Amino acid sequence: MADDDHDKTYRDFKEAVNMTPAALEKHLETEESKEVGWKGEDGKGDGESIGHHQGRRIVEMLGKKRSDLTDDDYHEMKRVVSYVHRHMAQGGPAEDKEHSRWRYSLMNWGHDPMKG
Repeated sequence: MADDDHDKTYRDFKEAVNMTPAALEKHLETEESKEVGWKGEDGKGDGESIGHHQGRRIVEMLGKKRSDLTDDDYHEMKRVVSYVHRHMAQGGPAEDKEHSRWRYSLMNWGHDPMKG
C-alpha cells in the first residue's frame, strides 16, 4: 500500500472510530456487545461475532504507534471504515436508537452513533 493510501486510510479510520480504547474495551465486556453480530455459517450463534472480534482488533490497533502499523492493520482499518459508513447510512431504528442492536453493533466496531 502506498504511503498516500496509508495516510487516507488512517485519517478515515480515526474519523470513523470515535470511541477510546478504554470505552471500547468496556463495551466489549457487556452482554449487549456479545449478543449482536454475525457469528458464522453454522447459525448456532455460540461463538464470538465478527464485530466483537473486530472490536478487540481495533483496541489493539489503537494501542499501536502509527509507525508500528502493518499493511494488515491498514486493511483492517479499511474494513472498519466501510462497516461504519454502511451501517450509519442505514440510519438505525426510528425509536430508541440508544438501546438498539444497531448501536451496539456499531459500537463493537468502535463507533458510537450517539456521540456528537
